[in-house]
Amino acid sequence: MGRSLPTSWLIAFRSLRRNKLQTMLTMLGMTIGVATVLTMISLGSGAQKAIQDQVKAAGMNMIVVTAGNYQARREQPPDDAIEMGALNAPAAEGRPHLQLAAFHPEDDPFAIHDHPTARQRLGDVEAGLGAAATLTIADANEIRKVPGVQNVCEGVHMNVHVMNGDTRWFTRVHGDDSSLPSIRRSWTFQHGEFFSAREQRKNDQVIVLGTIAAAKLFGTTNPVGKTVTVWKQSFKVVGVVTSTSWLVAPAEGDDQFDAVYIPVTTLQNLLNLSKLNDITITTQSTGDVTRVEGIVTNVLRSRHHLGLDTPDDFSVTNLAAKALASGGLRPDVAVAVTGNVNGLEKVTLDQLGKTLDKSSRTMSVLLASIATVSLIVGGIGIMNIMLLSVTERTREIGIRRAVGARAHEVLLQFILESVTLSVAGGLFGILIGVVTAIAISKSAQWSTSVPAQAILLSFGVSAAIGIFFGYYPAREASRVAPLTSLRFE
Repeated sequence: MGRSLPTSWLIAFRSLRRNKLQTMLTMLGMTIGVATVLTMISLGSGAQKAIQDQVKAAGMNMIVVTAGNYQARREQPPDDAIEMGALNAPAAEGRPHLQLAAFHPEDDPFAIHDHPTARQRLGDVEAGLGAAATLTIADANEIRKVPGVQNVCEGVHMNVHVMNGDTRWFTRVHGDDSSLPSIRRSWTFQHGEFFSAREQRKNDQVIVLGTIAAAKLFGTTNPVGKTVTVWKQSFKVVGVVTSTSWLVAPAEGDDQFDAVYIPVTTLQNLLNLSKLNDITITTQSTGDVTRVEGIVTNVLRSRHHLGLDTPDDFSVTNLAAKALASGGLRPDVAVAVTGNVNGLEKVTLDQLGKTLDKSSRTMSVLLASIATVSLIVGGIGIMNIMLLSVTERTREIGIRRAVGARAHEVLLQFILESVTLSVAGGLFGILIGVVTAIAISKSAQWSTSVPAQAILLSFGVSAAIGIFFGYYPAREASRVAPLTSLRFE
C-alpha cells in the first residue's frame, strides 16, 4: 500500500493532464464554490465584528467604578483621599489633621515637580463618603478575575500644564493602564503607539498626546520621539491618538483628545499616590454588563470589608444607562425610566446585547449556508465527471486489471483524481475568495474579516467533498471486470 499510493497518484495526475479542458472545468466548479463560501463567511464575520465594534465603541459594554459614593455620607474620609478633602485646615478637637498622599510640604523634595498641591487640585470642602478613596490597583487585579470581564483599566485623572519649550497648554492628564486602547475601540493612532505594559511596569516617563493637545503643543509636526514637560519632569512622546468614529469626534476641551496619557504607575510614583480615581471595565458581551456589574460590586464590598448596613464607598455605573439618562428624553420620562434602571439595564443590555449577538451569528450561518450550496454543486460536478470518466476509460481500466492491477489500486487511483481536482480547485478558491473579500472591503467600504478558521475549513471541506463525491465513481471503476472491459468499444 505504501508503494501503491505514489504510483496511483502519478497515474491519476497523468490521466488528469491528458484531459486538460475537462479537468479545468471540473476544478472551476470547486473554485467558485470555495471562493463563494470564503467570501460569504468573510462578509458575515466582518459585519458581525463591525456591529460588535460599534456597540462597544458606544460604551454599551463598559462599566466604570468610581471612588466614593455621593449618595451617602460619613463623618470623615480615609487619610489618603484623593478626590476632595479638608486640607491644611486646623485640626478639630478629637479629629486628626487630614492630609492627602498627593500633598507635599514645602520642604518635600517632590515640590520641584511643580504639580498642584492637594488643596489646589481637590478644593477645601469638608468631605463626605463621596470623597472616599479606597480603589487600588489590587482591586483592579481582582476584578480582572471576574468571568465575563474583557479589559480592566485603572485611572487617576487631574488637570495639568503641559509644556513644549515655551509653548504651554492646560489640559487633562490621565494616568491609565496600557490596555486603554482596547477599551477605547474608536481610537486610532495618528502617530506612534500607546505606551506598553513593560513601560508601565518600569514606571517610565512616557506620554501619549491626544490629537488636540498635540496640535496645541507641536502644530502639524510629528511629536513622537520629542519631549514635553509635566510637573517640571520630562516625558518622552510615544504616540498621538485620534478618533475614527463620528460618534466620538475630537474637540477642544473634551476628555479624550484634548488630554494626555501616562502610565498610572508613573503618575502614582511621581505624586506619591496609592489610590485610584476610577477603574474602567469592559465585558466580553454586551449582554453580560448587568451580571458583571453585580459581581464587581460584591467583590469590592468584600475587599473593602463593608458590612451589610454600610453603604458602598464606590460607585458602579454602566455607560449605557448613563447615556440613556442624559439623552434626549423629557426630564420627567428620564426620571421615571432611570428610577427603574436595574430592570431597564437588564432589558437594554441583556436582551439587546444577546439579540445583536444572535442576529450576527444567524446572518453568518445564513450566508455560509447559501454558499455551501455552491460547494455541493461543485461536488456533484466532480462526481458526474468522474462517472463519465469511468465510462470513457473502461478499456483502460480493463488493461490495467489484465496486467495485474488490483481492484483497490484502481479504486485508489480514481479517488486520488477526485481529491486532486477538489483540493486544487479549493486552493484556487481560497485565493480568489481572499482577494474578492479585500476588493469588496476597499471598493464598497464594507467591513470584512477573513478568519484563519474559515480558510482551514474551506480547505478541509474541499478535500472531504473530493473523497465523498469521488468514492462512488471510484468504486464503480474498481468493479469493472477485466474481460468485459477489454471487449468495450
